[in-house]
Amino acid sequence: MDFYTFLWMTFAVFVTLATFSFLYKDNPFYKFAEHLVVGVSAGYFVIILWHNALVPNLFQKLADGDWYFIWLNSSQPWYIIPAILGVLMWTRFSKDYGWVSRWPMALYIGISTGIAIPLEMANRVNKQLYAMMADIDWSHFFGTNGFDLLDVNSGLSQVIIFVGAAAALIYFFFSKEHTGLFGKIATVGIWTLMIGFGASFGFTVMARISLFINRVQDVGDWSEAAWDSTNSNYGAGFQIVFWLMVAIVIGYIINELRQFTKTRSRAS
Repeated sequence: MDFYTFLWMTFAVFVTLATFSFLYKDNPFYKFAEHLVVGVSAGYFVIILWHNALVPNLFQKLADGDWYFIWLNSSQPWYIIPAILGVLMWTRFSKDYGWVSRWPMALYIGISTGIAIPLEMANRVNKQLYAMMADIDWSHFFGTNGFDLLDVNSGLSQVIIFVGAAAALIYFFFSKEHTGLFGKIATVGIWTLMIGFGASFGFTVMARISLFINRVQDVGDWSEAAWDSTNSNYGAGFQIVFWLMVAIVIGYIINELRQFTKTRSRAS
């Protein structure tokens, strides 16, 4: 690792610690990290949209035309229409002509809705129905390799999926009062929903914990790199940067302790 790479690694560690400092309270270091993420993300997505959307889908389509003919002599002049609709969206910032932006927006929402509804039905409804109506494997009801309740291909798992999905759907049937046998089935549906929500929440939490572990490991790798004398590019600059980072952290802690002491003395 060269010194230039170590500097970028140090900056990554600084931003990580600045972000975690919000756990204590809102502070200038956290605001710097927050504004940095927002700014970099906005700039990154603008470049992505420019190179992956506008350039291939508009400019390259009209490249064989001439701008002084407003690209009407292009072999695909109809691409000017979505370009005009996109420009009309900017009238949203005008008080007098803001109503013009409603036309391209309505067209965009209508097309997006028409595309999204079939995809949502196919991915979130139809596939779920197909999975619920799968044939039950009676020959391996308790598992393909003996009694195994965790075997997702067993007939028992397929029965559980069917019963859970049916009970959850019955829970959302409000035209009949949830009493008697119908109410007990609806209760099974509630349990099924809670298990599903709990699994989703647990998966999300574990994903965030994995990100936290990765950042902690990076901080550990950075501290090791600062003292790795076996590195062929190692020099005094590594230790100087390391102690500079430590000084910033200790200085911030000392400043907070001083502010806390002043606040207590004034209160007393």
